[in-house]
Amino acid sequence: MRDIQRVERVVVLALEGVYPFELGIPARIFGAAQGRYEVLTCTVDGRPVHTNADFTIGVEHGPEILRTADTVVIPPIDPARVTAELPDEVSAALAMIPADARLVSICTGAFVLAAAGYLDGRTATTHWHLADRFRGMFPQIALDPGVLFVDDGMVLTSSGAASGVDVCLHIVRRDHGSELANFVARCCVVPPFRDGGQAQYIEQPVPELGATSTAATRAWALARLDEPLTLTDLAAHARMSLRTFARRFHDEVGLSPGRWLIQQRVARARHLLESSDLPVDQIAGHVGFATGASLRQHLHAAIGVSPQAYRRTFQTTAR
Repeated sequence: MRDIQRVERVVVLALEGVYPFELGIPARIFGAAQGRYEVLTCTVDGRPVHTNADFTIGVEHGPEILRTADTVVIPPIDPARVTAELPDEVSAALAMIPADARLVSICTGAFVLAAAGYLDGRTATTHWHLADRFRGMFPQIALDPGVLFVDDGMVLTSSGAASGVDVCLHIVRRDHGSELANFVARCCVVPPFRDGGQAQYIEQPVPELGATSTAATRAWALARLDEPLTLTDLAAHARMSLRTFARRFHDEVGLSPGRWLIQQRVARARHLLESSDLPVDQIAGHVGFATGASLRQHLHAAIGVSPQAYRRTFQTTAR
């Protein structure tokens, strides 16, 4: 949990061949966090860089700004530029990063962190399509290509594109709680929470035209999290068979209905722990867990702490 009174400096390092969409994610997400972060962008020499699109991006800062970073984000570069050894100027720029800075990569940015040695002995992820290439280049790193992002303490890696949004929102939530993260998500019109362990959307088929979505049923369920919802209840609301609903739900969300419900209940419980003084057993009832023990079990599985420890961390900081 970061000091909520301190503005954290996030420095984004734009390398040759950078993807413009992902380059803009940190400024968009952290920039919406009510002044808690300052986002600056630099290159290895202060000069413009070519993107993987048909335009060049100019920046205001050279690599020296990395010395002042609390968090450094490495957006993806064109896979054709990925190498097992970094160019000298990139290595020199990375060497300026403070030892206690948090490191974040998006997609092929993980190759940069790996080549610099930051991922040795850690678990990491990158885009599923590049998993074999990553393993071949960096066999000493435990790669999990089936997840959206990996939080390994001070080093976080994400799988690509929209998962860059997920990992930045996760950082806001980790630093300042779910209320601010949800506010940022609403400002940016993005899903407020996708668990890092959620599967990447690998070769997911496009739904057939006219196929019924499960979105209305998900909204219906979110309004009734305090009720003992079952797969039968959800399928009945969607007017589908159990098998069809389960398959379509997974195609749209990337999770089973049961796991999605637990994820939403934990997220709601976290918000109540942060924003209220309700007893744990009462919060459990509000979010649909049968007992306080069940809430404790699921919260610990999700974030590794008890409800009391979670509440104490956020409410002490807020005071």
